Amino acid sequence: MTAPGFRSVSYSQTVLTELMIPSYANFGGKIHGGILLSLMDKVAYACAAKHAGNYCVTVSVDGVNFLQPVEVGELVSLMASVNYVGNTSLTVGIKVISENVKSGFVKHTNTSYFTMVAKGDDDKPSQVPGLKLETREDARRFLEAIKRRELSRRYQTELANTKTILQVEDELHLLQDERCQIMF
Repeated sequence: MTAPGFRSVSYSQTVLTELMIPSYANFGGKIHGGILLSLMDKVAYACAAKHAGNYCVTVSVDGVNFLQPVEVGELVSLMASVNYVGNTSLTVGIKVISENVKSGFVKHTNTSYFTMVAKGDDDKPSQVPGLKLETREDARRFLEAIKRRELSRRYQTELANTKTILQVEDELHLLQDERCQIMF
């Protein structure tokens, strides 16, 4: 029986595949990270908007580490799924792979998490449907998202506290083995 106001993870799963063309490359012949970020943002939007049934905006991006370079001529596939929902927000997990179509070699280039907020016609945050967790994998991803949120909150609190109490003169010794030159 389908619970009203809930959608399954599979309902909004989205895959975006694009050929990497020369105009996407940097001077080193690798695909610009910004091109990949733009594609991740597109697939996150498509996935989140489908689940929410509303326009969605990106509010944060977590975990953008480029593990391997992407080359011109490769097919990049971005696989997105809703991992977590709050009241008006969703966390979309994105796995990015790149495939050399000539050799068939596939590499995982990164995994990222985009937090999106649904917006109603009045441009105010809008409630999103709940998430049906149909598999253990769905539940694992939901729980991991909760843990990531907890860690992020703790990190933000620590960072704010550090900025508040940081006394430069007391911490200058930390710069001794760093590649910087103190000019004051």
